[in-house]
Amino acid sequence: MFDNKRIAVLGAGKLGEALITGMLDAGIASKKQFIATAAHQERLEILKKKLGIETTLSNSEAVRKSHLVLLCVKPQTVEDVLRQVSDDLTVDHVVISVAASVTSQFIENILTKPVPVLRTMPNTPCFIKKGMTAIAPGKHATPEHVAQAQKIFDGIGRTLILDEKHMDAVTGLSASGPAFVYIIIESFIEAGVKVGLPREAATQLAAQMVLGASSMVLETGEHPAKLKDIVTTPAGCTIDGILELEDGGLRVTLIKAVVRATHRAKELVNG
Repeated sequence: MFDNKRIAVLGAGKLGEALITGMLDAGIASKKQFIATAAHQERLEILKKKLGIETTLSNSEAVRKSHLVLLCVKPQTVEDVLRQVSDDLTVDHVVISVAASVTSQFIENILTKPVPVLRTMPNTPCFIKKGMTAIAPGKHATPEHVAQAQKIFDGIGRTLILDEKHMDAVTGLSASGPAFVYIIIESFIEAGVKVGLPREAATQLAAQMVLGASSMVLETGEHPAKLKDIVTTPAGCTIDGILELEDGGLRVTLIKAVVRATHRAKELVNG
């Protein structure tokens, strides 16, 4: 799929680096196929030393040398970067954007030519190859282009193909969600300390518990409510804890957090 194709990573920060590493580790591309850009030479030196790939400060140079373009810059800088490279992009390129809030139509309008564009939304667990990425094809993207994007992001976790109308909701749920879960894990740790556990033990117990519970949902395919009922025995200790969660409004608070983050996702491109 990527044989003899060069891949430009524009704005190779942590996520761009994770994508490169994921593709290298999965064996779907070689070091010589990549060319990465960054705003500062120091960052490029780090990438060159760490990954052994070609780097440049010029986004235009990277695009001219590539077939596939991974747009990994911040939402507020997408327009500037696209205007820098619009003359260098052709209909033979494929552009894959990871910028939150930036629509495929926004990108297509700037390019003013039928360049295939795909909008994606990964999350930070991609850094350890446990990520979740939603992929939405733009107007000119074909099933083959979608398959290329899926191949890239499968190297750093799971992927899901969705209509673009859902992408801001994806941002609010799976991209912002890890922060919400970290707060929950932190709270579990403090609770463990409160009931007498050493902090290190509480941390390991809480984090592995959340990992295991998530894996149960994904691997069994059961509804979370059914899995909850398995744990909640009659007159046991779990139901008392659930009553406290319901009394504290945990469900509503989490729903409101995702809704609020989704609304903000719609605004990011405007700063």
